[in-house]
Amino acid sequence: MTASARQTTALAHALAVAHALSAAERGLPVIPLSRTKLPALRSPHRAARDAKSAESGEGGERLPVPCRGECGLPGHGVYDATTDPAAVRALFAAAPWATGYGIACGRPPHRLIGVDLDVRAEADGAAALDGVAALDALARHHRFTVPPTVTVLTPGGGRHLWLTGPPDTVIPNSASRLAPGVDIRGAGGYLVGPGSVTPRGTYRLAPGTADLSPAPCPAALLPLLAPPDPPRDPGPAGPSDGGQGLIRFVEAAPRGQRNTRLFWAACRAYETGLAPTLLPRLTEAALSAGLPAPEIRATFASAATVTARSGFPGTRQSGAGPV
Repeated sequence: MTASARQTTALAHALAVAHALSAAERGLPVIPLSRTKLPALRSPHRAARDAKSAESGEGGERLPVPCRGECGLPGHGVYDATTDPAAVRALFAAAPWATGYGIACGRPPHRLIGVDLDVRAEADGAAALDGVAALDALARHHRFTVPPTVTVLTPGGGRHLWLTGPPDTVIPNSASRLAPGVDIRGAGGYLVGPGSVTPRGTYRLAPGTADLSPAPCPAALLPLLAPPDPPRDPGPAGPSDGGQGLIRFVEAAPRGQRNTRLFWAACRAYETGLAPTLLPRLTEAALSAGLPAPEIRATFASAATVTARSGFPGTRQSGAGPV
């Protein structure tokens, strides 16, 4: 890295720390992010995970050792998120390469819900997306109005809307489940905070929204975001078949139902105590169905949060707080 690049990174890091501390002061739990928008700190269990994978002789995408900060070490993604200023500074001090920050969704007091609207022109065989228009169509169809709220403009031309959820509803993460180009960041997910620097540019607050507070989620929109009801006939999915029915259920998911099916299957895995053995197999099934690894991890995090709050023994919640 050249001296100029180091200076640029140092400046972006300092600004990210300042923005993150400001967000934490407003009650928004934060973590440091790298330029790629991923959590900046690597898992302290990475070596153990890699050793386990090597011993099994299996390659491909593997789940991390299931720890959400109970070990007391940083590096657990969104579960490191905090509003404590000293803890925020410590996290960023451990990641001097961080040029951005993430804001954990679903956490009190705001219980943030992020509506991620992608806007993309058709290119290289990929279809065009207009999440803004898709959300407008949803609003007309379901008769709700998106209230004025904090809005973050992304370097790619999209935008993030910040909404708040009620304390008795856990909103899971989803990708294009509501409509193409409309992703939801809920429990176990995070939003890239304004002021974060990435290779494509800087995330910025939309004009006129800097002084707003996150608005409550419209009542007619909330049911569309809530965890989906289980399918009526998913096939064998209980402990009796070792979860093979759940695997087939996820593998056969058509586009538009992949997140929903994976979320439901993960909830069943946690409820029946099969999560330690089933989640790696569900990961492979979801990957074969076309879901990217970050979405799979976010969906598992949402399922763990939902089932833990429902009192099922197969999950644990960490007081510390990606996916």
